[in-house]
Amino acid sequence: MAKRASAGLLFHGSDWNFTTLSRAYEAIEAIALDEMGLDIYPNQLEIISSEQMLDAYSSVGMPLMYQHWSFGKRFIFEDHLYRKGQRGLAYELVINSNPCITYLMEENTMAMQTLVTAHASFGHNHFFKNNYLFRQWTDAGAILGYMDFAKKYIAKCEERHGLDAVEEILDSAHALMDHGVFRYRRPPRLSSEKVRERARERLEYEEQSYSDLWRTLPLAAESRDPEEAERNATERKKILNLPEENLLYFIEKHSLILEPWQREILRIVRVIAQYFYPQRQTKVMNEGCATFVHYTIINRLFDQGKISEGNMLELLRSHSNVVFQPAFDDPRFSGINPYALGFAMMQDIERICMLPTAEDREWFPSFAGNGDWRSTLLDAWANHRDESFILQYLSPALIRKFRLFSLSDVATDNYCEVSSIHNERGYAAVRAALARSYDVGARQPDIQVIDVDLLGDRQLRLKHIVKDGLRLEEASRDATLMHLRHLWGYEVSLEGVDGENGAVLYECSTG
Repeated sequence: MAKRASAGLLFHGSDWNFTTLSRAYEAIEAIALDEMGLDIYPNQLEIISSEQMLDAYSSVGMPLMYQHWSFGKRFIFEDHLYRKGQRGLAYELVINSNPCITYLMEENTMAMQTLVTAHASFGHNHFFKNNYLFRQWTDAGAILGYMDFAKKYIAKCEERHGLDAVEEILDSAHALMDHGVFRYRRPPRLSSEKVRERARERLEYEEQSYSDLWRTLPLAAESRDPEEAERNATERKKILNLPEENLLYFIEKHSLILEPWQREILRIVRVIAQYFYPQRQTKVMNEGCATFVHYTIINRLFDQGKISEGNMLELLRSHSNVVFQPAFDDPRFSGINPYALGFAMMQDIERICMLPTAEDREWFPSFAGNGDWRSTLLDAWANHRDESFILQYLSPALIRKFRLFSLSDVATDNYCEVSSIHNERGYAAVRAALARSYDVGARQPDIQVIDVDLLGDRQLRLKHIVKDGLRLEEASRDATLMHLRHLWGYEVSLEGVDGENGAVLYECSTG
């Protein structure tokens, strides 16, 4: 039996070549597509060195990225830790594009190349293509072409306007990157090459015809009639479509001091921010999906006699390291491991579909015992983000396994209270609290442009809706406002308002 199985092995030992990579890919593809029903973009696998992986780290994982000093700074930091053995490198890096690009480390053993191919080229690839957030908010087919345009455009700007001038715009744009996304309305699709060519032609025309004389125009006189002033404010807010959550978009469209090439750089930065926004909302699901896919595939390959016992032990060891969850009192604890939680939830859904308990049938009547875990998982991967996925699929059994409970921490008290434990009411409360912790909208400060009089003082007025009494850290807040003023060109004010009663908690301005 051992000899017969050995003859069908995909590879022997730890060394790899492109023949063994191709053979393993074909075996993985057959299981992923035919047995698991995955739907993927075409794959493009590239082998890179450790230094190239570090370079990819520093440029936020994009294969084509413009130059900026912060990327070099991060490269030196990551390289220093890696050379001293204080930081390991990822076995792979995957790009949400069409075709889907997967970088494989050349230092990997053949067993690891098999695992990461299943993980990235099929698990992540399927999630990118089918999850509703990625389908609605990103354009996988256009991102590589757009990044190529962005890299060349910024290089051209550096030649024409100087490195310092371009870096100043990028510094300010990067500082506002988290507030350069549309959260509640779909952003426009990336333009085709033909449309981008027209945009470049229009940009060149604007640069040639740009005039600075408008700066000398006197400010409009303010009306002394309060009712008229209110009508004017209402009218200009309607025209400017205020309030606006996407600060970079508003500045790009309405700043009176930016030249056309500077506006285009702001657009480049916010397009990149928008591209990564769905990934911030699906960390648990995305990694859980990819980990479940690679675990299922490597076990299936082992059952088929295509992976040896020795290589299987190596794969299981690496898998166990990925999904390891330290206890809260472990020095290595830094929160809930998204790989661990995501993978455990995928396995738990499979168990509930196939071998449900009475508790499972009570909590999940729609799919408990349906016998079709593949369709159940495919539906969950396509139609949820982390918050809604945890809120609907986290089971009491898994809450007990992870020993989750809820604490109530009131700032005025000198103690913490255990508010939710392992009972029926507690399970629901723990699940809701955990789901809220993955809500990007709840973690990100809610700051919006609420008013600006372009014909008056041109002061940009922002409002921060304070939730749960959490104010902005003052030093970081003031530094970011100065970046905002640099792009806007006039004074910027920020008002902190209590999200519950509307009371003004603080006011500050760049003046």
